[in-house]
This record gives sequence, C-alpha cells and structure tokens, in this order.
Amino acid sequence: MLPRNGDRRLRTVSYTHGTTSYKPDAPSVADDAWARGPAVTFGAAGFAAVAPDYLGLGEGPGVHPWKHVPSETSAALDMLRAARAFAPRRGRVLERDVLVTGFSQGASSALGLARALQEGADPRFRVRAAAPISGAYDFRGSELPALLNGEVVPKIGVAYTSYLLTSWNRIFGGVYRDPSELFRDPYAGRVEKFFDGTTPGPVMLQGLPGTLDELLTPRGLDLLRNPSGAFAEGLRVDGEVCTAWTPRVPVRLYKMDGDEQAVTANTTACAAAFRDRGARVRVVDVDDRLHEGSRHLGSNTAATGMVADWFAGLR
Repeated sequence: MLPRNGDRRLRTVSYTHGTTSYKPDAPSVADDAWARGPAVTFGAAGFAAVAPDYLGLGEGPGVHPWKHVPSETSAALDMLRAARAFAPRRGRVLERDVLVTGFSQGASSALGLARALQEGADPRFRVRAAAPISGAYDFRGSELPALLNGEVVPKIGVAYTSYLLTSWNRIFGGVYRDPSELFRDPYAGRVEKFFDGTTPGPVMLQGLPGTLDELLTPRGLDLLRNPSGAFAEGLRVDGEVCTAWTPRVPVRLYKMDGDEQAVTANTTACAAAFRDRGARVRVVDVDDRLHEGSRHLGSNTAATGMVADWFAGLR
C-alpha cells in the first residue's frame, strides 16, 4: 500500500495479520476491511505498508504452519524485499528503517521480524520500532492455562487447540501418530481437514465441539496440562520471541484488559522478559469502543490507529 502523496522516499510499516485458517481470508486475496484495513490505515498515514500472507495462505501452496514464528518471519522479510523491488516502479524508494507491528498471531510474527532485522537478516533493512498488538507470546505459561480454565472463550479455545496440535504435528513431528490419540471421535476424522486451508472458518467452527473435554481424549488433555516431547519443543520455539533476544529499539506492547482470546497475561509475561534483559518496553492499554462483541478483535481496531500515531512521531 503506497500513500497518495508527493513523497518520493517512504518509511515502511510491516503489519502481520491475525489468525485465519482459510486460504481466501489472507490479505492478498480477501476483499474486506478486516484483512486489508490496517495496511490502508498505515498507507493513509503516509507510510509504505506491507501486509504479507503467511506460508500456505492466499494463493500460496501447501498447508499453513500456524504459530510457527520462523516461517512467519521469513514471509514478512520476503514481503519487505518484494516491496523494495516494487516501489521504484511507482517512482518511490523505501527507506532502510522498518516499523514493525502485527495483531494476535501476527504480534509474535512482528517480534520475530524485529529480531531478524536487528540481527542483520537483510542489511538493506533495519528495525526502527516494534508495536505488536494482543499477542499470545507466552503460550505455555499464560495461554494454555487460560484455555484449560475457561478464561479463553471455550469454542475459540477448541479451535485454537485443534489448529495448534495439527499444525505443530506437521512442523515438529511426533505430537501424535494418529489424530485419534489426542482427538475424540468424530473429530479425529475431520480435524486435520478443517485446518488444511480449504474449509471456511464458520464451517470449521460449526464442525467442532463447544469444549475441550468434548474435543480431546484424556491423553490430549494431559498434553496441554503437562507439555512434553515435540509439543514442548514447539512451545519453546514459540516463546523465544520474548525470551531469546534483547530489543535495542523502542517496543510498545498493546493490549486490552479482558481479552477473551489472547489473555493479557501473555503481554505481562513478554514485557517482564524484555525488561529483565534491559530492553525499553512499554505496555499500552487500549479501549474497546470500536468493536462490539470481542475485546480481542476490538483491540486490533483501536490499537492500529494508536500505533500509526506513534510511528508517525518517530524520526
């Protein structure tokens, strides 16, 4: 997204999107405000905005590796490279500095991209600031307990748990040999199909039960309570966005109290981990006046404008 102004040199904002399990819902192909609105917002604020699809979404081949920060980071970095090559065709040049943000799943992706840029993944870019929104950064310590105790809306928790287990079984191997080990019938026979990119979200939600007790076998529930093996490895890799590096640029973590999907304990844990490493990080509360029905989704709507204002003031 390029602004309609006379500026030849543009600063770039990378926005990584929240969870979707259906290929046509990705930013490159979806024709709705939710998928494309953030990029339009940053473009209207005078930035060059890039909003990558993750692997396996949009027109990309294969199945999306959900909650896998390394591949999400590579997608975002490749999108920056593509934008840098595209901009001169429109008479524009992208400056080296990149401002990084993202929502929900994309909040962790944003931190992954910020880390990669800080560590020199591509010398043509450098991170200037990071402003992720409502991420599940601390899945093991914060999100899993909230899934199990009902703090996350049960139906949403069922979808996230199903997506996580099937995705990490493909990525890390060994989470299960057969879905029936972790998923009860009849869900064991359909759960992988629900998350292969071809099932619309409403159909997926309708086809899953309302609670984890209905979804998972005793072994599946025990794995959530006591992570081990490949599942524990996935949690370790996922959590490294907050525990394995020290940002040297300003970081603001945006969150909304009462978030019913990515509980705010995730943000608290991430901020504490960064501060323990000496990073400059601020937690910013947003209100929910802009989206009725979901505080999680409302946080994205409200925080995007706040992030644009903050980025505009950074020089």
